[in-house]
Amino acid sequence: MEIHSSKRLEHFKTGIFAFLDEKRIEMEKKGRKVVNFSIGTPDFTAPDEVVASLVNGASKPETYGYTLTEIPELKDALCKYYKRRFNCDIFPDEITATNGSQEGIGHLAMALCDKGDIALLPNPGYPIFSAGAYLGGADEYYYPVLEENNYLPKLDEIPEDVLKRAKYIIVSYPSNPVCAIAPDEFYDELIAWAKKHNIIVVHDNAYSDIIYDGNIGGSFLSHEGAKDVGIEFFSLSKSFNLTGARVSFAIGNKEVVAAIKKLRSQYDFGIFRPIQEAAVTALTEDYTEFLENQRMKYQLRRDALCDGLSAIGWKVPKGKGTMFAWMPIPEKFTSSEAFCFELLEKTGVLCTPGSAFGSLGEGYVRFALTKTVEETQMAIKMIDESGILK
Repeated sequence: MEIHSSKRLEHFKTGIFAFLDEKRIEMEKKGRKVVNFSIGTPDFTAPDEVVASLVNGASKPETYGYTLTEIPELKDALCKYYKRRFNCDIFPDEITATNGSQEGIGHLAMALCDKGDIALLPNPGYPIFSAGAYLGGADEYYYPVLEENNYLPKLDEIPEDVLKRAKYIIVSYPSNPVCAIAPDEFYDELIAWAKKHNIIVVHDNAYSDIIYDGNIGGSFLSHEGAKDVGIEFFSLSKSFNLTGARVSFAIGNKEVVAAIKKLRSQYDFGIFRPIQEAAVTALTEDYTEFLENQRMKYQLRRDALCDGLSAIGWKVPKGKGTMFAWMPIPEKFTSSEAFCFELLEKTGVLCTPGSAFGSLGEGYVRFALTKTVEETQMAIKMIDESGILK
């Protein structure tokens, strides 16, 4: 019997992270030490009370049924959290939970787009932005986010014929992979632009608590008129180290939220209740000190990596947010992918080629700040001693 997958899947290559992990496994089977900076899975742990809440809930047999939707306590906790954290008023009918922002964004075009509609996506940008648009049948238009413009889009340069067909635009700050942040005035301009062109704004806000050098992480929804034009995806994955628990939210415009909720009702029976209860704990307790300590540890890692590489001749900038570092490849190299593989082979240090995030990511690499300062310094020594930068 011959099995043929759908032609739809021919659009996708093997995921870059899976491919890099195969390379890591090959190296380790040869007895080589690999220092893996490729995947952004936090090595920090969730707060004890959050873990205890999850464990306690999971010990009760009655929690194993379908939840179908969010428990009321979760929506209430999120509303209070947004008021406390962002000074922003949100309401229960402006919220739907998703199994991580990746899942929510991945299904977004299915909920919003018809044939001929366009999704406006950043280049470089996180791969799910593109994959979700494709799977939802939307046409994709990539707006450049370039270093010379502080990685902000030039909205006035998007062609008029594209704007007429555009259904939504995704923006993401602090931004993975380019580690940029956006000033308040950008969001005000974006809201006015979206109203003018009748385009939905989708803000991916996964890293508001991992932001550096005295900058303050905010929310798109705290800006006047934001809920008139769009939504925000807010995640507990990176702030509270709950990546595997998969709990995030689409928040904002009621009509957009309702569309996502209606679609999700067709394929999902709700998030496991103990995970929701753990999320209530995360959103209710005061974790200001926990989040600040964690942010400072990430900043120390960023400084150790960027300063350390610069000291051995690889001049790299310091990003302003996220748990990553984004840097141009050394001058003698012309391909980010080729550089990554040579770096792995010669040094045992593994990072992600910028080309995995779009055509304008070529010439860059991304390091995840998931190693201690000591491990980072060891990796820098391995790079220096290998001679790859000579």
